[in-house]
Amino acid sequence: MTYMLIGDVQTGGRRRGEKGATATEYGLLVTFIALLIIAGVTLFGNGLNDFFTRLSTKVGGWAK
Repeated sequence: MTYMLIGDVQTGGRRRGEKGATATEYGLLVTFIALLIIAGVTLFGNGLNDFFTRLSTKVGGWAK
């Protein structure tokens, strides 16, 4: 038990297998975020486009 504790202190608490697991977790997180962005753009893209088109028309009318 003491040797495991000393080993954890020397390696910063990480073992060899944890590095690959961390990379996999980050990969899954990036994939999930990308899917959320794609879903958001798909669902709200046309509505946002219409909103900003109307907004630019109103703002453009202010300059006249």
